[in-house]
Amino acid sequence: MDLNAVRTFVSVVDTGQFQKTAADLSLTQQAVSRRIATLEQDLGVRLFDRTGRGVDLTIDGKAFLPHARALLQAEERAVASVRPGSRALRVDVVGRRSGTAGLLRDFHSAHPETQLDVVTLFDADQAVTALQAGSIDATFRAVLPGSRLPEGIESVPVYDEPLQLCVGPAHALADAAAITPAQLAGQRIWMPGNVPGTEWAAYYDAFAAAFGVTIDAIGPNFGVEALLDAIADSDSLATFFGERTPLVWPASYGLRRIPVHNPTPVYPHSLLWRTDNPHPALADLRTYLAAVRPNRTDGPAWVPTWAQSGRFGATAEPDR
Repeated sequence: MDLNAVRTFVSVVDTGQFQKTAADLSLTQQAVSRRIATLEQDLGVRLFDRTGRGVDLTIDGKAFLPHARALLQAEERAVASVRPGSRALRVDVVGRRSGTAGLLRDFHSAHPETQLDVVTLFDADQAVTALQAGSIDATFRAVLPGSRLPEGIESVPVYDEPLQLCVGPAHALADAAAITPAQLAGQRIWMPGNVPGTEWAAYYDAFAAAFGVTIDAIGPNFGVEALLDAIADSDSLATFFGERTPLVWPASYGLRRIPVHNPTPVYPHSLLWRTDNPHPALADLRTYLAAVRPNRTDGPAWVPTWAQSGRFGATAEPDR
């Protein structure tokens, strides 16, 4: 697709007039018209309705506009990605509500001059591939059992995040101030986002085997809001969230977030990066994470045996 034509289309949308776009882009009005006509021919739709005051977007034009803007943003990022010293530090997190996303927000507060580009790749395999390609600078991931990182990729544990149980007001554990993993034996933990083969599914499978918990991943994943809706109305469903996962729900839901202790299950986040990455902000991020080490557990902590090596604050118990 001709990005000059796309840029012209967006400019016409923003100015509302071919004549003003021609002036802004240092083109003749005829050249603007030709670019729009060529784009419409390539797409097979009409993008504008001409009016006496200028132009209005058609339905197809409105549908195409956000994609056109995304194309131009992608062009800017593509140029910046190879322009020395100009690209933001690009860091992958599992989700924008994850505890590691919170760590990035804290890092940015401590280093407001650092430009950050936060992305969410699907799993560790995609993240490592992106690291190798240089399309991201770092990723927060749990390193799977048996995983051998490619040559040139380093990993260091940075955050063991305590888990909390989330239940509705009718659940048998709703009034507990804290619980132990042993009290969860036989409980149904609903986690529809647990996709087989991912690092987080491997973690919860190990937890289920260690403490006799049932992890139920059945059903489509409609997101956190739908999950909270279901738990609020149930006397048997529960789920896990990280301690630093920010959640908001209506007061009428009466949901409880219950700490789990003795031992405290912690999710083992590591930072992965490419050793030959020269981005100056990457060194700042690594230094910051090494200094804060945000692991706070009361008493022993539990991680799967495959994640025990090198944990900062976890006196991990073996899988049982």
